[in-house]
Amino acid sequence: MVDAFQPIARGGETIPAHLPSTQRLASVILGVALALLAIWMLRIFLPALAWALVVAVATWPLYRRFVLLLSGHRHGHQQHRRTLAAAIFTLLIGLILVLPLGIAAVRLGHEAFLFANRAAANAANGLATPEWIGRLPFVGSYIADWWTANLSQPGAARDILHHLNDGFVLVWARALGTELLHRLLLFFFTLLTLFFLFRDGAAFARQIAALADRLFGDRGRLLGNHLIAAVRATVNGLVLVGLGEGVAWGIACAVAGLPRPMLIGAVSGLLAIIPFGLPISIFICAAVVMAEGHMIWAAALVAYGMGVVFIADHVIRPVLISGAARLPFLWVLLGLLGGLETFGLIGLFLGPAVLAALMTLWREWAAPSSPAEP
Repeated sequence: MVDAFQPIARGGETIPAHLPSTQRLASVILGVALALLAIWMLRIFLPALAWALVVAVATWPLYRRFVLLLSGHRHGHQQHRRTLAAAIFTLLIGLILVLPLGIAAVRLGHEAFLFANRAAANAANGLATPEWIGRLPFVGSYIADWWTANLSQPGAARDILHHLNDGFVLVWARALGTELLHRLLLFFFTLLTLFFLFRDGAAFARQIAALADRLFGDRGRLLGNHLIAAVRATVNGLVLVGLGEGVAWGIACAVAGLPRPMLIGAVSGLLAIIPFGLPISIFICAAVVMAEGHMIWAAALVAYGMGVVFIADHVIRPVLISGAARLPFLWVLLGLLGGLETFGLIGLFLGPAVLAALMTLWREWAAPSSPAEP
């Protein structure tokens, strides 16, 4: 039986590597057409593939250290060791991603259940107008009058929520379940792709480097290095700094006496990964403190939180991202926001990488004698 991976024979000889220009052009057109067809066919799984690639590039140095550590304690075939290391490391990443999100989802579900019960009781018994609302400048009296007319009287709030019938809740729950199932499927394929990237990543990287060197020469290798540096720097600048913001904000909420400060810090850390996401949590928490009548504490929380956002978004993140990706802060910000708008959450990591490659080409075109210089 003929081996499918052997060179195609013709009269006892293999097809020459150097094809005529017409055949070479035809092969390029065929390759581009097949690539476009594959992208269209796999379009549903492109987010999972992109996430797996971003995670693999960002965690590759850690994975190499893990492989060396595992190789020192195990003996056996190299392929088996590589497969075992990839499986264990992928499982660890899956647990790191799933456990915090799962715990946060359970806590949020519990809090949502308590909030729904409290809202139902307030709708039946009426909710008194807080005193601080009337003291708000300009609009305080109008809000207080509306609150008294619509929320203070027993049963008055039910008229506002009359459209939230059982049919609406059923449709909403069905849509939420479908979206959750879709996300779980993408997460499974992300981990599956990540396993193969870890196991065969070294060989795949060599193939990509050889292809880039053949197509673009030294320029291709330079672009690849800048893309990898941009992805790793963006992951560090977004994820690590965002988690740090969540910790700092959780401590502030604990000091201010807000309930569930650890849960608030965890959710705020996830929001802080997105640029300007933390202010959402800041103003919600400040509104809760203000509703309890503590105006000074609310103002202090806003001032502290916006200070954390300013330092993180204008000092730490630009240093981490722009330094490694060699991008000015404006281009970092545009890459983050433009990538988020175009590609969704994965665009936060793809946007700076695309602009880093573009900036590399710009530097080379602007200074052809020394392309590596800024």
